Amino acid sequence: MSILCSPIPATLSSSSSVHTLRPADISAVHVLGIPSSHRHQASRVISRVAELLSMFNPEVITQHVDQTSLQPRSLLEEAEDLSLSLSHKVTDWKFVLLFVPADSMCACSPDVAADVNAVAQEVEAALELLQKRLRRTLVHVAVWSTNPQQDKCECMRDESVSRRLHNAILLTRLQDSLSHVLENPKWHSERVDFTAELQPAPVISEQISDSESTWSDPDQLVVQLWTNLLQPSTRQPEVMDSSVIRFPCPTQERPFLRTQKNSPTKKEKTASTPVDPVMGTKIHCTDRSPSPTTPTSVHKLRPADIKVVAAVGDSLTAGNGVGAQSDNLLLVINEYRGLSWSIGGDENITTVTTLPNILKEFNPSLTGFSVGIGNENSPKAFLNQAVAGAKSGDMEQQVRVLVAKMKSDSRIDFYNDWKVITMFIGGNDICDFCTDSIFFSPSNVVARIKKALDILHSEVPRAIVNLVEMLNIVALRDLHNDNTLGCPTWLVSLLCSCILKPKEGSAELQKVNDFNRAYQHGMRELVDSGQYDTHENFTVVLQPFMREIYLPTLEDGQPDRSYFSPDCFHLSQKAHTLMARALWNNMLEPVGNKTFSQDFEAGVDLECPSETNPFFRTAVNSNYTYPGPPSLPPPVTNWGSDFSCVNTAPSNSVPTSVHRLRPADIKVVGALGDSLTAAFGAKAKNLLELRTEYRGVSWSIGGDETLENVTTLPNILRKFNPNIKGMSKGQGKAQTGLNVAVSGAKAAGIPEQVRLLIDTMKNDSTVDFENDWKLVTLFIGGNDLCQYCNDRAALSPQNYSSHLMTSLDMLYKEVPRMIVNVLEILEIEGLRSIKRDTLGCNVVQKYVCPCFLLAGENSPELAEVRRINREIQVETERLVYGGRYDGREDFAVVVQPFFKNTIVPLNAEGKPDATYFSEDCFHFSERGHADMAAALWSNMLEPVGKKQTHNNFTNGRHNIKCPTEEHPYIFTSVNSLPSWTTDPLPTSDCTDMVQIWLAAVLAVVALLIGCGVTWLLLSCVAKRNKKLRSSAEEMKGTAF
Repeated sequence: MSILCSPIPATLSSSSSVHTLRPADISAVHVLGIPSSHRHQASRVISRVAELLSMFNPEVITQHVDQTSLQPRSLLEEAEDLSLSLSHKVTDWKFVLLFVPADSMCACSPDVAADVNAVAQEVEAALELLQKRLRRTLVHVAVWSTNPQQDKCECMRDESVSRRLHNAILLTRLQDSLSHVLENPKWHSERVDFTAELQPAPVISEQISDSESTWSDPDQLVVQLWTNLLQPSTRQPEVMDSSVIRFPCPTQERPFLRTQKNSPTKKEKTASTPVDPVMGTKIHCTDRSPSPTTPTSVHKLRPADIKVVAAVGDSLTAGNGVGAQSDNLLLVINEYRGLSWSIGGDENITTVTTLPNILKEFNPSLTGFSVGIGNENSPKAFLNQAVAGAKSGDMEQQVRVLVAKMKSDSRIDFYNDWKVITMFIGGNDICDFCTDSIFFSPSNVVARIKKALDILHSEVPRAIVNLVEMLNIVALRDLHNDNTLGCPTWLVSLLCSCILKPKEGSAELQKVNDFNRAYQHGMRELVDSGQYDTHENFTVVLQPFMREIYLPTLEDGQPDRSYFSPDCFHLSQKAHTLMARALWNNMLEPVGNKTFSQDFEAGVDLECPSETNPFFRTAVNSNYTYPGPPSLPPPVTNWGSDFSCVNTAPSNSVPTSVHRLRPADIKVVGALGDSLTAAFGAKAKNLLELRTEYRGVSWSIGGDETLENVTTLPNILRKFNPNIKGMSKGQGKAQTGLNVAVSGAKAAGIPEQVRLLIDTMKNDSTVDFENDWKLVTLFIGGNDLCQYCNDRAALSPQNYSSHLMTSLDMLYKEVPRMIVNVLEILEIEGLRSIKRDTLGCNVVQKYVCPCFLLAGENSPELAEVRRINREIQVETERLVYGGRYDGREDFAVVVQPFFKNTIVPLNAEGKPDATYFSEDCFHFSERGHADMAAALWSNMLEPVGKKQTHNNFTNGRHNIKCPTEEHPYIFTSVNSLPSWTTDPLPTSDCTDMVQIWLAAVLAVVALLIGCGVTWLLLSCVAKRNKKLRSSAEEMKGTAF
């Protein structure tokens, strides 16, 4: 696939049939149904589709899209206007793209089916009108979605609603309804000069930040539309959703635009019909009796002693899609809780295999199981408190609800009944881990699971908890790597993009595997700590049967879809049956010798308790010796960090663009700010040392020792360029370098600091002022906010912004080759919770920041300063991203927002950790500075619009991110755009004909063709000389 398609040999005249229509036959592109709220985004997509068509017909025209019109019109009204305007054009072929916006409907509304039908009927009416009035027209219908429904759909604000699943099912429902409309032969058979075709996947434009300008890559959407506009290649699967932009060309074998006649839609391959549709299990166990007396030890618990079952988890425990018919994708939204493997109780063991139905064969009076269909709040759910879409962080709340229900239900003797509680979680965490690898780190996920288990341990007597080890989810990729299976990959990409997105063999895919294994290992370590075996009536047992899952295959080697629900993501009843048996068998196997792999293709036979050991196996009755908690790390002697980045080389030549700046290209660092940048009291051990400025450990500019001992931004950069200049060292002002921060400074003092910085750089003989690339970090506003109540006029957000603008203007006008980090002011309110029984914390802290710390709880004064805090943050973003500093190629200002939503660090007891703060409980300690440095560095390697807006304060030695091969540059607002390429950009006099996003690849193609001729030139000449279109040579594709 190439960036410029070689023309297919031209026909003598344009096609007489819409089913043999070539791209070169299209003379005009028109659009209907552009969502009024996203006109700009949609019109960009349309114009680029037209650009692609212009490669085949340079004279193609595009309907003007009025982006300023606010008057909403119905689709039928738009079709009426279009048909009237084109009624006289009977000889030219026209392409009409009809968008069907999905966002006007509420995905979780009870009326959603009626809403979808109404939309489908409106589309049908519009098509009938177009068919009646237009000649020589090809219509492609595409569903358009931006998924912002939680803002205007009340039920989507409910945390218990799985928003992504509901949105995905809404799009599926709409896609299916339109497919039913477009399958009517009247669109394909009545006339040869008109047809309508449904694009096989919705066009999904996702917002990646609050800014109107930062939506997902329009080029990705263009390529999706374009690929599905062409006849599908027999070698290339249809584009549904991909992180790699690929651009196909028509071929001699498949030269036409897609219609139902020339490219009949293949019916999706549905799941294989099970040989035995009954999902029951025969139990051959002869001894089903309970203990002679109710046991007092969890280690002597027989199956018949269990009185209560319960479960927490996500959609796999809620039972999403378990009972769905293999050809009905919409039923995946249903929660078939009665069929759930670990907690369902529908019918009995002869027809439905679940853990409760097995246990009912030992104790018919068992209670707690769920039946039927419904969510966790349904009475039928009972003690199945799993929530679709839940992550590890939701376990604490689920467990609290579960405990409350067990305590209050009259059917349960809370203190005397023996209970089995199954927890299965982690799938949604790993599905999202690539969006925030720190938040979803294995240690954080396991810590959240631990919180839930701690509650059960402290509050629930007589319980055995099954912690089911997370499954190896990567195996699911096989279902979506084979397009002949008909799996709705575009839908699963919405639910679990972090698993499907990485390419085979990529570093990203390896990271998925590493995280998956680390989640599993962390769960094992948690249980192996032995902390849940402190008394006789409670234990947690890890059940590892899902650790290694082998995807079942058919005789032809293809994955067997019958084990999955219609979405090829959730599991079918066939799989739930085997999971229930495998869980049961795990419960009877000794700890340390449990089955940890499952080949579902081979089946799972149900085991029985043995005569020698008729109990559920625990660590104690398995004679298993816990290895204990991991050995404690050695005492912390410094706050350094480990460095593992491999790609540390500078650019091949000194870059001329700030948007292509690698870390190793930075030669000079500088800093502007107040006491937090001066490192006021950072290493203080008492009040006498509090006033000392430890500039050598300052997070943004310090250069003491090395990164292994002191974590600062310069020390990180020195790993890329050991000769970096400007960092401050030691204490006081003896070796300040280019750290011109002044303790106590406000925004009004920054212009003076900027003047000093510029003059110092110009006068420094070690700095090549004109040619060295410089990185300056500016952090100011704390003193403005802390003193705001004393002078509201002078310290207003507007004045803050004015002083900031003056400072940045000076840098912009006077300093070449510079990138400026501007930090948003931290959310100071959290500092009110920092307490320590010392004079500094009890007395000094309040007077350092009186407007925040002296204000009473819920007082108007506190509310006011909170508002000002946010306004300053907003003013900062507005100034930086308002376009004022976008006029130079060698200068950029970037907001680094990790302080925007400040999270106060907590210690092991869950209380604010004062070790991150100095003796006054306000300024940061060296430990705090180290975390700030790592967070700033992470922000610099995150694209604008996707930067982390909080700081985790994890203080691990492995928090240093690395630039990726795909994007080795420091992110700016320009190179953060998804359409931006890392390849060098060529220059051209024909910029009005070929877009920049095309030009990036032209350089590569040109080299392949020859030094003397470039495709860019051919593209320009093509518009003046149509004879070039007669040359025929099919080019193979290349990614861009």
